[in-house]
Amino acid sequence: MKKYSRKQGKTRFPEWILVSFFVWMVCFGGVAMGSDSAKSAGETSELGWKYPDSPRGDHVDNYHGTEVADPYRWLEDPDSDATKAWVDSQNELTFSYLEQTPQRQALEQRLTKLWNYERYGIPTQRGGRYFFTKNDGLQNQSVLYTVEDLSQEPRELLDPNQLSEDGTVALASYAPSDNGRYLAYGLASGGSDWREWRVRDVETGQDLDDHLKWVKFSGISWTPDNQGFFYSRYDEPEGGNELVDVNYYQKLYYHRLGESQEDDQLIYQRSDQKEWGFSGTVSEDGRWLIISVWRGTDPKNLVFYRDLEKPDTPVQELISEFEAEYRFLGNEGSVLWFLTDWEAPKRRVIAVDVARAEKENWTSLVPEAAEVIESANVIGGRFFVNYLQDAHSRVEIHGPDGAHQRTLPLPGVGSVSGPAGRQSDQETFYAYTSFTAPTTIYCYDIPNEETTVFRQPELEFEPEDYTTEQVFYSSPDGTRVPMFLTYKKGLKRDGNNPTLLYGYGGFDISITPSFRVQNLVWLEMGGIYAVPNLRGGGEYGREWHEAGMRDRKQNVFDDFIAAAEWLIENRYTSPQRLAISGRSNGGLLVGACMTQRPELFAATLPGVGVLDMLRFHKFTIGWAWVSEYGSADVAEDFPFIHAYSPLHNLRQGTSYPATLITTADHDDRVVPAHSFKFAAALQAAQEGDRPTLIRIETRAGHGAGTPTSKRIEQAADELGFLLRELDMELPSDFTDEP
Repeated sequence: MKKYSRKQGKTRFPEWILVSFFVWMVCFGGVAMGSDSAKSAGETSELGWKYPDSPRGDHVDNYHGTEVADPYRWLEDPDSDATKAWVDSQNELTFSYLEQTPQRQALEQRLTKLWNYERYGIPTQRGGRYFFTKNDGLQNQSVLYTVEDLSQEPRELLDPNQLSEDGTVALASYAPSDNGRYLAYGLASGGSDWREWRVRDVETGQDLDDHLKWVKFSGISWTPDNQGFFYSRYDEPEGGNELVDVNYYQKLYYHRLGESQEDDQLIYQRSDQKEWGFSGTVSEDGRWLIISVWRGTDPKNLVFYRDLEKPDTPVQELISEFEAEYRFLGNEGSVLWFLTDWEAPKRRVIAVDVARAEKENWTSLVPEAAEVIESANVIGGRFFVNYLQDAHSRVEIHGPDGAHQRTLPLPGVGSVSGPAGRQSDQETFYAYTSFTAPTTIYCYDIPNEETTVFRQPELEFEPEDYTTEQVFYSSPDGTRVPMFLTYKKGLKRDGNNPTLLYGYGGFDISITPSFRVQNLVWLEMGGIYAVPNLRGGGEYGREWHEAGMRDRKQNVFDDFIAAAEWLIENRYTSPQRLAISGRSNGGLLVGACMTQRPELFAATLPGVGVLDMLRFHKFTIGWAWVSEYGSADVAEDFPFIHAYSPLHNLRQGTSYPATLITTADHDDRVVPAHSFKFAAALQAAQEGDRPTLIRIETRAGHGAGTPTSKRIEQAADELGFLLRELDMELPSDFTDEP
C-alpha cells in the first residue's frame, strides 16, 4: 500500500490502506448498473483528471423474479489485490484534490486550536473512589483517572495513548468492582466493535492475568463479592474474518478473577435462536441477575432472571414475548423497576414483583406523559427521569412512590446525559451540552437539592455571538417536524447563506443538541447548521420511530427533503449553497436524498453509510437491522427497499451534487464495501464537472474511538471540500500562519 502525506503545512497524513468491511447500517444502491450507456472506467472527467479504473463485472442477482446487476461485487473482497489497488488509487486522487483546496491549512489550524480544550466524562463512584475520564485537549484518547476526594488531584489509572503509536487503541468501556479495588476495562483496536477485556488492580495500577476476547455488544456486571463478573461473547471467528463474518449465537458467561477464559461458566445460551443476544445486570443488592434478551436493533426485548442467592436454580423467564421495551432500573427486594413502553408508547416506569409476575399485578410508578421519556435512573432513593420536550432535555425528580418532587434546573435548551449513579448514592453527576456549549459536568447533591459544576471546559470562542432557534415545518403528508437552526447573530435571510443540513432518522435514536468543534468552525465560517428531527428517530416515542421503519422509510427521506425545501423557501439558503451530511443510517439518508433530488443540493457528505440495501444483512451485525429496514430476501420487502436503495437508484448521465464519501478500513459495523461500490457507481454515472470522491481512513472504524488527530484531519477535509464546492470564503481572522 502507498503512503500519503500532506504537501502543505506540518500535518503528515497516515498510511492509507484498504479496508475490510462495513457494518452498522447498510444500504442498497446502485445506478443504472450494467447499463450499456454507462461511462467507461477511467474516463476523463470534465475537471481534467481521470477517476480510477473501476471494472464492471457481469454479476447479476435474481430477487423474486427481478434481475439486479451488481457489477462492483468484486469490491466486497477487502483483501484482493484489485480492491487494494483501487483503494490506493482513490485515496491518491482524493488527497491530491483536497490538497489543492485554498486555505485548508488555515482550517486545520483553527480546528486544532479549538479542539485543544479539556473534556471530561461523567464520574462513577465505587467503594469510596471516583473514576472519570479526561482529555487534555489534543490527546488522541481520553485518560482514565481515579481519586477518593474530588477536591484533590486525581491519579492517572489508565492511559490508552501508551498502548499504540498511532493512538488507535481506545478505552471503549470500563467498570469498577463494587468495592473499588478492581477495574475491568475493554479496549477497541483500530475502531473495531470487538473488545478485549482486562482487569487492573486499582491500588497498584498493575493488570491481573485475566484476558477476555471475542466480546462484542456487551458490558460487564460485577457480583457483590468483587470476585467476578458477567459478560457476553461470541465464538471465535474462523479464518481471520472477524471484520466481516456474520455475528450469531451470543452467549452469557460468568468470569471469576484469576481463571482463564476457557474456564468461564456458561450462564445462558440459545442454540435454537441464533439472533438472540444477552445482557446480564446484577441488581445493586446482589440478589438478582437480570438478563435482557435482545434481537437485532428492535427495542423490544425479553427479560429473564436468576436468583443469585440460590445459584443452583435455573434462569427464569419473566417477560417471554417480544412485545415491548423493558429497561431494568433497580429493585427493592423482589420488586423490580422497569422503564417500558408497554401500553405506553412514550414510556413509563413500572414495578413488577417476581413473586406475583402476572401483568395484572404490575403497577405504574411514573406514568406516561405528553413528552417521551428518553431515560431514567434510580439514584439516592429517587427516580431521575429524562424527558424529551421537542427534542431537548427536561429532567424531573420523582420520589420512591413515583410522586413528582421537583425539576432539575438546566442551563438552557440542550441535551442531558444521565443523571448517573446508584440507589445508595447521595449525589449524582450529569452532563449538559448544546449546539454552542461544550459538555459541562454537573454534580447534584440529592439531600440538599443543590447543583454545582464539577468540570466546565473553556474554549476560545464567544457563544453569545450565536443563536439557536427551533422551527417547525410540514412534511408532504402533513406531519409536523421540528428543526434546530444555529447561526451567527445578525444573519440576513437573503437566500445566500451556506447551510449544512444534518440528519439521521432511524433506530429509535433521538438527535438532540450537541457540541462539535467541526460545527463551531462551520458557524465561524458564516454557515447555518440545520438539524431536523426526522421520523424514524425516538424524539416522540414509539409511533414516531415506527413511522420511519420498513415500508415507511420513505417518510424519513421526505422529511429531510422537506427540511431542505423549507430552508430555501424561507430564504435561509439556496440549492447552490446547500450541503447535506449524515453518518451510518444518516449516510443512507444522504445517499437516498441525493439520488431522489440531486438538483436540490450543491454538496453531499455521506459517511460510513448503509448504501447497498440489498446486501446489508450479509455482513457482521447487519442482520440485526432487518427489523428496521426489512430484507431484500423477503418478497414483500424487496420492492420498497429496491425503490430507495442509494446504490441501485443512481442514473447514468445525471448531474449529482459534489460528493465526498467517507469510510474506514476497520468499520466492522457498516462494512466499507457499501461506500466502495457506491463511489464506483457514482463516478460512472456522474454528468458534469462536480467531483465524486471517496476518502478511506485507515486503522479506524465506525467512529467510536477514532483518535483526535484523525478527527481533526477528516474535519478539515470535509470543511475544505464544502468551502470549495459552496464557493465560500474564510473569515479574515482565519490565517495560514501558525
